[in-house]
Amino acid sequence: MKKKINLSPMQVITIGFLCIVLLGTFLLCLPISSRSGEWTPFVNSMFTATSATCVTGLVAYDTYTHWSVFGQCVILTLIQIGGLGFMSIITLFSFISKRRISLGERKLIMQSSGSLQMTGVVRLMKKILIGTLMFELTGAILLSIRFVPQMGVARGILNGIFHSISAFCNAGFDLMGRAEQFSSMTGYVHDPIVNITLIALIIIGGIGFIVWNDIYHYKFKFSKYELHSKIVLVTTAALIVGGTALFWIFENDNTLLGMTIPQKLIASLFQSVSPRTAGFNTVDLSSLSESGSLLTIILMLIGGSPGSTAGGIKTTTLVIMLLSAFAYAGRRDINIFKRCISSENESQAHSIVTIYAVAIITATMIICAIEPFSFKEVLFEVTSAASTSGLTMGITSKLHTVSKLLLILLMYGGRVGGLTLAIVLTKKKITVPIDRPTENILIG
Repeated sequence: MKKKINLSPMQVITIGFLCIVLLGTFLLCLPISSRSGEWTPFVNSMFTATSATCVTGLVAYDTYTHWSVFGQCVILTLIQIGGLGFMSIITLFSFISKRRISLGERKLIMQSSGSLQMTGVVRLMKKILIGTLMFELTGAILLSIRFVPQMGVARGILNGIFHSISAFCNAGFDLMGRAEQFSSMTGYVHDPIVNITLIALIIIGGIGFIVWNDIYHYKFKFSKYELHSKIVLVTTAALIVGGTALFWIFENDNTLLGMTIPQKLIASLFQSVSPRTAGFNTVDLSSLSESGSLLTIILMLIGGSPGSTAGGIKTTTLVIMLLSAFAYAGRRDINIFKRCISSENESQAHSIVTIYAVAIITATMIICAIEPFSFKEVLFEVTSAASTSGLTMGITSKLHTVSKLLLILLMYGGRVGGLTLAIVLTKKKITVPIDRPTENILIG
């Protein structure tokens, strides 16, 4: 008699993403996926498939010049599945076929969407799918207004669709290699339509589906929002405003030199929003000042919000860590918006930050030891991979196989979630019902 394998929702999601990556790798290896009609090396195909599925944006090849239309469609499909979570796609097919969604699938949907409770998760998923279609379609139309006059009707619309999905899913893949390889959106640094549309899509995709639900139900009645939504919205606004101001100050006499005040504002705003896991850039990142580089690394590490298309440690984790630091100096409880944060949330936040720190430091040391690039370039690349941001200083395609494999692991862990991956990989231990003696040690 065969033993039944029982997998937790976390394990199903982790394995599901891995299967999607492997399928994408196989498809991108095929000659039909490249413009040259030749087989693409396995590691580079896996790197691209992982980057797309984990909505990162780091690329071994320029997306436009290396991949054929078929290859680009595979990448776009992986981005959409990775951005929404594969359970969203399964749910979509269930809706179409009118198949009843089981209790086990509802648990998976709750985990995948970041919902705090199982009640109403199917309705939430419907809103997510409808909202996604609406936002991506609107973004595609607005971008096509700019692209069609430049590229023609068919190519302009296809570019509008591709970049709208890529921005909403916080992926950062682009097809701008027709002008210059690996140029991202630098050709549109002064274009208000492209910049504002991409910024809006990135923010909407990065705040999380739970926040969508609160806004949908309560409109602008902020006091009725869940605590999660309040923290996400306030923190997101603070990061956008603060990031814009700091980028302007740090880069005013550097990458922003020669621009008008409105141009500096929109360029700074874009570079404040995009690093938080979107992966597009409108200025040359390799020319950033030391302060500008550090600011971008910090924004990449923070990332977006839980239950969204974004990566990073997340905005809520940042808030808990900051409040926790102040709480130890005074009152022990962590209070915000007249609510007390649970000790479980506090422990999770500390665990997430520790896992990210260890992963980034370890990978940076290893890559620095085998690559000829500077510490800043490597740290930038590693943080970008771990936070699924996708920004680069131009060294991705020049990395050796070992370095690429390390980045693949970081991207995968960053999308699945460092804490989730740690729980999945850690064997369950039987808890001994014994209270151990408590003893204090010196700290700090």
